[in-house]
Amino acid sequence: MSSVFYRDPGASYPVAVRGEGVYIYDSEGRRYLDMSGGAAVSCLGHGHPDIVRAVQDQAARLSFAHTAFFTNEAQEDLASRLAARFAEPGARVWFTSGGSESNETALKIAWQYWRARGKPDKTLIVSRQFSYHGGTLGATSISGSVFRRTPYEKVLHDWPRIAPCYAYRHKQEDETDHEYGHRVAAELDEAIRVAGPENVAAFIAEPVVGATLGVVPAVDGYFAEIRRICDEHDVLLITDEVMCGSGRTGTFYAHEHDGIVPDMVTIAKGLGGGYQPIGAVIARSHVCETLQGDKEAFAHGHTYIGHAIACAAGVAIQQCLDDGLLDSVADKGQRLTGCLRERFGAHPHVGDIRGRGLFIGIEFVADTKSKTAFPTGDGIPGKLKKAAMQHCLICYPGGGSVDGRQGAHVLLAPPFIAEDRHFAELADKLDAVLGDVFS
Repeated sequence: MSSVFYRDPGASYPVAVRGEGVYIYDSEGRRYLDMSGGAAVSCLGHGHPDIVRAVQDQAARLSFAHTAFFTNEAQEDLASRLAARFAEPGARVWFTSGGSESNETALKIAWQYWRARGKPDKTLIVSRQFSYHGGTLGATSISGSVFRRTPYEKVLHDWPRIAPCYAYRHKQEDETDHEYGHRVAAELDEAIRVAGPENVAAFIAEPVVGATLGVVPAVDGYFAEIRRICDEHDVLLITDEVMCGSGRTGTFYAHEHDGIVPDMVTIAKGLGGGYQPIGAVIARSHVCETLQGDKEAFAHGHTYIGHAIACAAGVAIQQCLDDGLLDSVADKGQRLTGCLRERFGAHPHVGDIRGRGLFIGIEFVADTKSKTAFPTGDGIPGKLKKAAMQHCLICYPGGGSVDGRQGAHVLLAPPFIAEDRHFAELADKLDAVLGDVFS
């Protein structure tokens, strides 16, 4: 019996022993096609020699020096690269160990920012329904994921939440994308007015919603209107790009597609590519300058922020992206989406195939015409995962997209190194999976 406290305490798991390219091998010799990178983590696949070498070299030189006493070369290099990719000069980077920690840090930055501005009552965080921003108590408080909140409801803050921008489910037949985007964005304006602008610190949202809705990009123009509303009410805009950032959607920062500049961006997952645990908050100059001018130091910190080995892995990934890999993501994403639509577009239970870049979701429904969801009791997400593992396919099934409970989807986030032959293999394996689940 294992001494590990697993995610699912009653489950048993195959033992992963080796990763190579787009594949993971277990102790029984089975080869799994990794088409989600776990949860959109492994952007460069497994065993990439450049990343492995960078980690080894940094470990040999300096493994750890606490950032309360030192900076390190890898941290400085990675921060410079991330700031240079940001749309405005003067951005600063705060490193973390992962996505939850990044979003928790962004909350604290927002609160101290307003305190330093002489507006300490601006503490409320507005988010969106059916969202997920992390597993810490602060990040869970701003999340709208029903089943993730339920066990901890009594200790969470219940801050305002608005509807997501989810055209497949919520756009009316007689609406244009522009009309729908402005209609749903207006909910933010109303939420701020009801709460009082003097009480609202920030609005947080994923530019492309990942785990909870199954890869849902906002319609064009939505985030521009969100940015305008935040500016009108003096509210910070935080884009959570933990899943959809770091090149996943075809631009390094996912918000670039929307033509906006958020006040803070949170990233993780693909930043370290699974080679090291690392995340970051990128903050605009006005945010950083305000905190630097505060009489009180930023009251926050964790042991492993700016970890030298983690940052070295991040630098190596940035170099790979600059060598042309990032430029290939959008084109590969179009080819994969085309492959999936050709293979499954007419499937009786495939309601929608959507995404951006190499970040793609497939939503499953009981009836495609009415978009009726499968009953929660059918357990479709669990069945999809079980069948996928049996067919040696790693994807990321999820549920709750309709109302927090109902709904089923699969999230795909292939490594940027994947090729057309891997997409064809994915289609074949997914066809077998759907045959098992829906037969």
